[in-house]
Amino acid sequence: MKYRLLQSFLPLLIASSLAVLFSACSERDNTIVLRGASQFDENHSFNQTLRKFEELVKENYGGEVRFEIYGNSELGLEKDYFAYMSQGLSVDFAIVSPSHMSTFSKAAPIMDMPFLFRDTGHWNKVLNGDALQPIADDVSDRADVQLIGYAGGGTRHLIVNKPVRNMKELKGLNIRVMGAPIQTRIFQAIRAAPTVIAYNEIYNAIQTGVIDAAENEATGIQQMKFYEVGPQISLTQHAITVRPLCFSGKTLRSLPEDLQAAIIKAGKEAGAYGRMIESNLDSELLAQMEAEDKLKTHVFTERDKLLALTVPIKIAFAEEVDALDVLERVNNVQ
Repeated sequence: MKYRLLQSFLPLLIASSLAVLFSACSERDNTIVLRGASQFDENHSFNQTLRKFEELVKENYGGEVRFEIYGNSELGLEKDYFAYMSQGLSVDFAIVSPSHMSTFSKAAPIMDMPFLFRDTGHWNKVLNGDALQPIADDVSDRADVQLIGYAGGGTRHLIVNKPVRNMKELKGLNIRVMGAPIQTRIFQAIRAAPTVIAYNEIYNAIQTGVIDAAENEATGIQQMKFYEVGPQISLTQHAITVRPLCFSGKTLRSLPEDLQAAIIKAGKEAGAYGRMIESNLDSELLAQMEAEDKLKTHVFTERDKLLALTVPIKIAFAEEVDALDVLERVNNVQ
C-alpha cells in the first residue's frame, strides 16, 4: 500500500521539486522563462514545432522572454507534461496526444478516432477551422490547459505479412490495436479481428504468427523495423494524427497581456508548421523505405466501404462522450 501511494504521488513530488528549482533560477534575473518538454530529440517534428513556437513568440512579443525546452523525456512523458501544465508546475507548454487528456475530458480522444477524417485535405481544413473548439473549451474548463495549436500529420496504415488490398483480404485479419475500446470497435466494424498487444511486443507477435498485422505511421514502421516482419503496407489511411500544442492556463494568465496574445498567435502558426513538416516527412519516409525495397505499399481499393462501416461506431462513441456535436462539425467541413 505504501509503495502504491508513493507511486501515485511521485510525479507530483517531482513536479513540485522542479517548480521550486526553476522558480529560483528565473527569479535571479527577473526574466520571464517559459519551459517546454518533449519525449524526443531535436530532430523530431515535435521538437522542431516547439522551436518554431519559440521563434514566433519572440517575433510577436516586444519584451524579454527566455525559452527552455527539455527533450528526450528529461521531464517525464506526455501524460506527465499534461498533468504538470494543469497544475501550473514545471512545464508551461508541450505537444500532447489527446489520449493523455482523457482523465480530464472524456471527449478529447475523439480527435484521434480512426476514420474521423475523410483524407488529408479534410484533416487540414478541420484543424485550420474551429470544428474542434468545443473539445478545446472542455479541456480548458476541466484541466486548465489551453489548446493553442494543432500539430500532427502522421497517416496510419496497416502493416501486414501478406498483401491486403480489399475487403475480402481484410476480413478476419488478426491485427494488433491500441488498448482504447474505440480502437477495437472500429476494427471489428471493418471486419478485421483486433487483438490488444503491448507496443513493444508487436514485432515478435507478427514474427511468430500470433498476429498477422499491426497499424502505424511511417516513423513507427522505420524506428521499430516493422517492415522486417510486415513488409506489405496496406494504405488504409485509417487515421491521421492530431497532436495539440498545449499551454498551461495558470501560466498564461500570469503573463503580460501582450505576451499572452503573442503566445496564442504563435501557437496556431506553429501548429500549422508542425503539420506541414510531419505530413511531408511521413510520405517521404514511406516512399524512401519502399525505394530501398524494405516494404511494398498497396492501395486499399475499397476505402469508401471502410468509411461507411465505421459511421455507426463513430456516432455511438461520440454520443458516449457527449461530443456528437463535434463529430457533426467535423463531418460538415468540406
